[in-house]
Amino acid sequence: MLVPARRLMPTGRNVTWSVAGARNCVQDGDKRGVSASTGYSPHLLDTEMAISLVMNASEAPSRSFLFLAGRVFLPFAAGYFLSYVFRTVNAVLGPVLGEELALDAAAVGLMTSAFFLAFAGIQLPLGMALDKFGPRRTHAVLLIIAAAGAVLFSLGDGTPVLTLARAIIGIGMAGGLLAAMKMFALWFPGQKLPLINGLVLAAGGAGAMAASAPVHAMIALIGWRQLFVVLAAVTVLVAAIIYIVVPERRATGAPVTLSDQLKGLRLIQRSPAFLAVAPLVMTTQAAWLSTQALWFGPWLRDMAGLDAGRAADALFIGGFAMIVGYALLGWLAERLSRFGIPVSFVAAPVTLVFIAVQAILALGSGLPAWVLTAAFSATGGAIVIFYADMTQRFPPAMAGRVNTTLALLAFALGGVLQILVGLVLDLFPAPEGGYSPSGYLAAFGGWVLIQAACFVWYLARRHHG
Repeated sequence: MLVPARRLMPTGRNVTWSVAGARNCVQDGDKRGVSASTGYSPHLLDTEMAISLVMNASEAPSRSFLFLAGRVFLPFAAGYFLSYVFRTVNAVLGPVLGEELALDAAAVGLMTSAFFLAFAGIQLPLGMALDKFGPRRTHAVLLIIAAAGAVLFSLGDGTPVLTLARAIIGIGMAGGLLAAMKMFALWFPGQKLPLINGLVLAAGGAGAMAASAPVHAMIALIGWRQLFVVLAAVTVLVAAIIYIVVPERRATGAPVTLSDQLKGLRLIQRSPAFLAVAPLVMTTQAAWLSTQALWFGPWLRDMAGLDAGRAADALFIGGFAMIVGYALLGWLAERLSRFGIPVSFVAAPVTLVFIAVQAILALGSGLPAWVLTAAFSATGGAIVIFYADMTQRFPPAMAGRVNTTLALLAFALGGVLQILVGLVLDLFPAPEGGYSPSGYLAAFGGWVLIQAACFVWYLARRHHG
């Protein structure tokens, strides 16, 4: 007996799944089902999916608010906070390193991009590890690796060592968000995921705030080398908390062989839903990562005329706006899902506004710098809502691979984009130092056009689907 696909696969609505039908899919070995929401071909619905749906047809485990907040949410929120500190610290630290170690824009871009390229390179094995070993153990081990990278960074005296250290930190922080999303998918009902994910992303916004004016003050107080020693110690502490405090929970039907996991990856990558959203997520998140993590600092210096202290203050305001934006978008997506409105209806229009904000940055504007940093940070978070949308379209046993496949593409492109922007800016030096407005128009404006094309692709494919 086959269950209609719309009853099998969640689409962002409050769906009632047929448990009996899912069990029959397993018992009969029938692989002919098709999901309307993901577009699986008749040969790609396998036993792993059906088993996982049986498990998730019932409600998430009933636990108290204090249990879920204290033992599930907060430890992973702390991990993502640290991930954002490490990810965005070079927006403030980059000019300091450039002056102290005589690094040009391309060298700083390469050093910063190492975090994202290493982050991207580990995504597929990370997704399989999350699904096989669980997010608690996987994330705790990775955080120890990140701490080792932070110690190495504190000892660096040139581009090679600093770049290697950033790569190690990137590997260690690769599970910051995705391990949290996987854990939340195991403990929280599906319709709550946009809100919960929005709140953990707000913790990332707090990390971005910490990496702005507070980091600027800490560098002046103890120096950047000691700052990274402190960050390493805090990272080890958070790893211990996650390993000791977070309860273990595994999804029924989680794959146990490499063949099963690779089959799931192929299934995800062939999904029309994935193919529709992937180019938009790739290009917009790459712009978000590249600009926020590095190039916003130089832009504030060259285009807004701010010194290092005022630029850090503007980035601090942007971090606060990021917290508000993530929390508000997550809340709105969760509320609308109660009425059967997919979370993509929130993500898509706000992402379009995000692209428009980048166009303003490229062209230059008389608006106050803090308005632009706030607008950029508040709207850029909409991209990640697409992750929640895709997670709801696949079984929870595959949640790790769904998220890491998207993240692989986005972070790899983000790392490459950081290098490309640096190369373009080096072609447009300003006589008084820094880079000319033409450089930002070429670097930022060219990427805006690519994002706009991907947005049109998304709309066309979504309408076609």
